Amino acid sequence: MKSNLQPKLAGKIALVTGASKGIGAAIAKHLAAAGASVVVNYASSQAAADQVVAEIKSAGGNAVAVQGDVARPADIVRLLAETKRIYGRLDILVNNAGVYEFAPLEAVTPELFHRQFNINVLGLLLTTQEAVKLFPETGGSIINIGSVVSSLTPPNSTVYTGTKGAVDAITGVLAKELGPRRIRVNSLNPGMVETEGTHAAGIIGSDFERDVQSQTPLGRIGQPRDIAAVAVFLASDESGWLTGEEIRAGGGMH
Repeated sequence: MKSNLQPKLAGKIALVTGASKGIGAAIAKHLAAAGASVVVNYASSQAAADQVVAEIKSAGGNAVAVQGDVARPADIVRLLAETKRIYGRLDILVNNAGVYEFAPLEAVTPELFHRQFNINVLGLLLTTQEAVKLFPETGGSIINIGSVVSSLTPPNSTVYTGTKGAVDAITGVLAKELGPRRIRVNSLNPGMVETEGTHAAGIIGSDFERDVQSQTPLGRIGQPRDIAAVAVFLASDESGWLTGEEIRAGGGMH
């Protein structure tokens, strides 16, 4: 018996920043599988972004890769102009692009600070500023990818945790500013997730990973799909009464 149910994001247009790999790629694929047409944004990894688009299309979805470094304001303007040219509007924005670098207090430099704040905070703000111009009168959903570090405050993470604390605060402010336009804004805060980035940083297989796992009630670290499934919920009408919230997805770690 055939289902007459439409995919929960049918007809929606989504932009996912930093979507060439890791959590961003998983979110892009899950949004597409739920029926959305997806702009897969990347800064430098074109081959990886093209691969994400190819996987979405081979599964019957709709996506396009668009370059743009959210640390560069001119790139953000071009990214949203290209989104408008291709799809005409935007219903879902996932501010996923981000960087992390851990350092003790004595190793913090202006360069380290600005690299992380320019992408994780200013890039998020300026992308949102441009994106809301494309949202229809019916509103939509903005999902800011934060982190459990904003509440766990681990040592050697002053700058990174500072950026994610800012994301939580900005989420609350924008929920109030954009609520009258029916645009919901929520923060999705993952715990440790196995990605290309955590492998490259030497975290996977390290004592640090084992320590995190031992403190996580569900006994494992996250996979990108764990976060992507929550993003689909926050993008859909099923979360229509949620805004200004911080949704933790960290296996119960507090």
